[in-house]
Amino acid sequence: METRRRLFLMGLSGLGFLLFFVAFLSLSADRWRENRPELSHVQPTPNPGGSFAAPKSNVWADLGSDEADEVYSFLAKEWADLNITRTPRHASDNFIYTLEVLHPNKSDTLPYLWSNQAAAPQRWAKAVLSQRLDGGRSHYSYHAVGPLPVSSPDKKTRVVPLTYPFTAAGRNYVTKDMPDLVSITNFTQALAESVSDITVELLGAKVDREDPNGPDSLLAFPRFSWDDAGHLFGWVQLFRPGYHSGANSILPQGIYTRIDVVEDKAGVDDTTGWKVGEWFYDGILYETLAEFRAAIREPDFLKTPPNLDGPWTDTEDFESRPAGRELPPPISIQPLGPRYQLDRKERYVSWFGFEFYFASTQATGVSVHDIRFRGERVMYELSLQEAMAHYAGDDPMASGQQFLDSFFGMGTNAFELVPGYDCPGYADYFDSSLHRLGKTERLPNNICLFEFTSDHLLSRHTTPTSVTVSRNTFLTLRSVSTVGNYDYTVDYIFYLDGAIEVKVRASGYIFGAFYARHAEKNEDEYGHRIHDALSSSLHDHVISFKADLDVAGTANDMVRLAVEPVTKTYPWDPPNSRKQRRQRNTMHLREYPVERETGLDWPQNAGEFYLVYSRDQKNRWGERKGILENAARWAEKDLWVVRRKDTEPRGADPFNYIDPTDPLVDFSRIADGEDLLYRQGENERDGDDDGSNDGYDGDLVIYFNVGSHHVPHSGDLPNTLMHTSASSVLFAPHNFADRDPSRESVQGVRLQLKHERDGGGFPGQPGGGGGGDGSNEEEEEELRLRGRRGDGGEESGGDVDSKGRTDHHHKKLRTGANYFGTPYREGIHLPLEALEPDLERQYRSGSHRVTDLGINGSAAGMWFKEP
Repeated sequence: METRRRLFLMGLSGLGFLLFFVAFLSLSADRWRENRPELSHVQPTPNPGGSFAAPKSNVWADLGSDEADEVYSFLAKEWADLNITRTPRHASDNFIYTLEVLHPNKSDTLPYLWSNQAAAPQRWAKAVLSQRLDGGRSHYSYHAVGPLPVSSPDKKTRVVPLTYPFTAAGRNYVTKDMPDLVSITNFTQALAESVSDITVELLGAKVDREDPNGPDSLLAFPRFSWDDAGHLFGWVQLFRPGYHSGANSILPQGIYTRIDVVEDKAGVDDTTGWKVGEWFYDGILYETLAEFRAAIREPDFLKTPPNLDGPWTDTEDFESRPAGRELPPPISIQPLGPRYQLDRKERYVSWFGFEFYFASTQATGVSVHDIRFRGERVMYELSLQEAMAHYAGDDPMASGQQFLDSFFGMGTNAFELVPGYDCPGYADYFDSSLHRLGKTERLPNNICLFEFTSDHLLSRHTTPTSVTVSRNTFLTLRSVSTVGNYDYTVDYIFYLDGAIEVKVRASGYIFGAFYARHAEKNEDEYGHRIHDALSSSLHDHVISFKADLDVAGTANDMVRLAVEPVTKTYPWDPPNSRKQRRQRNTMHLREYPVERETGLDWPQNAGEFYLVYSRDQKNRWGERKGILENAARWAEKDLWVVRRKDTEPRGADPFNYIDPTDPLVDFSRIADGEDLLYRQGENERDGDDDGSNDGYDGDLVIYFNVGSHHVPHSGDLPNTLMHTSASSVLFAPHNFADRDPSRESVQGVRLQLKHERDGGGFPGQPGGGGGGDGSNEEEEEELRLRGRRGDGGEESGGDVDSKGRTDHHHKKLRTGANYFGTPYREGIHLPLEALEPDLERQYRSGSHRVTDLGINGSAAGMWFKEP
């Protein structure tokens, strides 16, 4: 039975696998230096290959500043009745909150990518309008603006409600139920000031508006929730600001108070109707402030020690001098320039068979598009969808606390990378632009691209007479998003064999809980005591990605490939008796088709693999081309398989955080059990599928999660370490190529060892050939040609030598080192900046506006100044 080419997915302790392949192109070193002069340290030898250009324009590229200005001006005229304020000063203003490119439909893009006749899809912008409604509330609404450019002579640009990407029955908006940041801050500060006598007595500090980040000051942080009836309420907790290193998330204090948000307010900035409810301290709930004050005055009242800042929160140690710290560590260098080709303008990369475009959005950061390997299609899109953190605890703040980080902006909060640390000094760095609140903000050098050689080999093998080793070199596209207290490093990694890995590492400060000593406390139930008055908080990280797989085309299937035990007899086994043959306990593979949209979990002990394979394309051996995916410790379902639809471009929306009870994108309406069976002939169609069962063309999408159950411990102070908080999925080739494609591009060496000839054997073994002093020409020739014959023992191509044998022009093996690829042959002279970049000169940012984690205000990028 012929098997189609596949991508193979299997589960291994935090690692998953998927396969694909691409074609190699190399980047001119001169071009590299021209594109990034401010970060050019090494003077590599020029590549004669010349300039490099993408075959098509990047249809996913964000708006340029000129495009954004045109759209802003156009919308100001179209919405003149709304009195749009380009740069808002208050939350009651009507303004354009964000503006960015609207990614085109796949059905419009594929003909352009794969045909020389099809035109590029129309370019549109996506605008989010913040509008004040009657009654004082505001809402955010999505709109599409296009076609672009606005200045086109045909003047066809228009603005229409953007509804098709959402599952919320044609709705394109969410209502904002809370005041703006300034109003909330004023309310919580005033609340904390009203109990300054209590905070000074119990915590030794109070809110100080003149010096809010001072060593003796306090911050009041609210967390809002909805009850079962949809009523909004919140708990306010006090924190020390962390004046040493901004460590306020590990400096919670033990006083909490409840606030009830009164509905039907007169305006979005009106908090006068909010009510203060219970107070909570040391495991005891007080119904009123008066009851809390009375309890404090009692002689037997127990005070819990405050959580104080100090050197323990510092992220650096400039004083210690253990042996070896006086020497700098080993680093990676790139002496001869990059080996990939790069069209910087189009953000298009080619590296050893891989080709892809990349882009960035404000909500989800970097995405990769139109991934090909050695000319064949692998993925249409690989992108982050959402990053969730969900906490547990026994106090009102820690218990049930959750964040959806796309709301805060994984791209908005992707700040400048530190050359030589976040990425090698030799990496290519790219800027991103944010069009928000009427302005264009450039985030410098916040994406990097580099080639790196791993500390472990790609492959190796030792025989009695040879050792062959292959270096493991890969290409990485990286960004780092700092969302409040956490820094997420997101990598898209490409390997020489055609594998692609998606990897997320976390660092930064944990969000800790106050350590109270009340009698009801169950030690270690929700975390560990890790400092004087600090407890770690058990929490989950679940980071969702979308992989729109096109394995050798859009018509793909998915199967579960199970490794199952079986007891079986075989006709070649001798019978144990005259009547019965021996039964063998063994195992075999069994496929189970995934016939409907569904969620799947990784099986225990890798007992199953998940395969996505091409319905039509096969490799040379008749096997279906496929991809395998494997997961880490993921929440709910590890991966989902659904139909690909233009009307379902994303699995989540940033504003789901504002309206979780009726979200714009409800994933259960995407993974709703539709048929995944593709019946060729029945399902032939013109154009792309319309989402109906009859139009399904086999184009499927995988949503997969990486993440972890994080149980912070003392080693997470001051910061979580990336090597202990990493998870990944690897898309690995499975019968995709005829043999390992990395053999053509990997760098390595075969050491052919000397040995004594003793007759017999076979090439590569003692007495078989390829050893000794190299004087036996026939034996060396036989070793050189081993494995090059076809099934009939004849050569399959090349020139025929004088002995009638085919010469494939492969290097003749000799005793000693036989290199495949090019080794370094002479020393390299490098400037200091190739080893240690001058950060004072090259780091361009003046400061970062890292968001707090409030559900409003800075979380939505709305820092308003009073008029």
